[in-house]
Amino acid sequence: MLVTKLALRNILRNRRRSILTILSMGSGYLLLSFMLAMSEGSYNNIIDIFTRDHTGHVQIHRGNYLQRPSLYKTIDNVDSLMADLEKHSLVTAVAPRIYGPSLAYGKEKTFPANVIGIDPLLEAETTYLKEKVKQGTYLSSGMTNSSKMTSNGYFPAMIGKALATNLHLNIGDELILISQGIDGSIANDVYEVVAIVGSSESYERMNVYLSLDAMRQFLSMGNQVHELAVSLTHQSYARSFANQLTREWSQETDTKNELSIDPWQVVEYAFYNSMQADKEGNYISMGILIFIVSIGVLNTVLMGILERTREFGVLKAIGTRPFAVFRLIMLESFFLAIASCLFGFIFALPANYWLTHVGITFPDPIDMGGILFETMLGEISLFSMGLPALVVIGSTLLVSLIPGIRAARISPLQALQAA
Repeated sequence: MLVTKLALRNILRNRRRSILTILSMGSGYLLLSFMLAMSEGSYNNIIDIFTRDHTGHVQIHRGNYLQRPSLYKTIDNVDSLMADLEKHSLVTAVAPRIYGPSLAYGKEKTFPANVIGIDPLLEAETTYLKEKVKQGTYLSSGMTNSSKMTSNGYFPAMIGKALATNLHLNIGDELILISQGIDGSIANDVYEVVAIVGSSESYERMNVYLSLDAMRQFLSMGNQVHELAVSLTHQSYARSFANQLTREWSQETDTKNELSIDPWQVVEYAFYNSMQADKEGNYISMGILIFIVSIGVLNTVLMGILERTREFGVLKAIGTRPFAVFRLIMLESFFLAIASCLFGFIFALPANYWLTHVGITFPDPIDMGGILFETMLGEISLFSMGLPALVVIGSTLLVSLIPGIRAARISPLQALQAA
């Protein structure tokens, strides 16, 4: 208790130096917290845009379909699986999909196309596909549960921008698709183009989208799909949710134990690795900031100890143990760090709140796969507000070790003879 009172007295005794130290370390807390909030928020926004673009947060396939896609690796009992998934509190939407590489024929030209069968309503809840329709109208929900034809007698189709350009197709034109059915037959049919989606560089550029009913009829399939894309409340839950679901379904005796459940980090590992590398680069910049703040703290603590060398000599001469002197210096540094964190928190909280809810608006929107990225938002979290406090306190105590050990080990005679 006495050491604590001495530490507080020493801090208040030289208020100017203490205030400057608090301002220096508090500014470091503020900058680090703001950088973390902006970094984590921008990364999470980019990841959310990327996963909502087409991937989803978690994908479910049959066996090793993700590594070696095959028309015959299908998921059965789709309705029961989707019902089980929708019971989880983290799941916001589940979109079934069917894939089939095909040859697309337009006006006197042919191009390879990736044909995807979707549930229009569920796909719109899971991804941004509906928002990426540039011309025409999005697939109607009625086509999902009905085999009713359009007025021209064709199932509707949405095609990517690049494919439409290559085939010289516009809204209302006929699109011919040729592929192989799941029963070994030659799949071919005519469709009416009702929408053009994405841009010439987006994921959808060479895709054709059909309703599930149209796709199943095209490939001669039953009630099967190749993929279930799951959207969660937040992308950070993807790994834990996939691991939990894998453990639950691996104990089942039906076809559930044959399914592979992968988070977006596995499905899009190249994108994930590039994001992690970029994050590490930002952490290096933050490390430099921490180093600069720590040097300032070291200078302040060291100067304070050198000025009080004779005081420490008197304390040791009257019988104060070396550990008590060391603890006194560490307590002073700790109290200064706590005060700095409180000072920084007062300014960091409103700044991060503004960054999270208002953000930084770009002069010109950035096109990310057909979705306009107009604002950089931050994120208030325990990580962005708590980590800077741990860094400031930890670095302060760390740089105080050497001065504290020096003061504890100095002899009373040497201390009293110091100038």
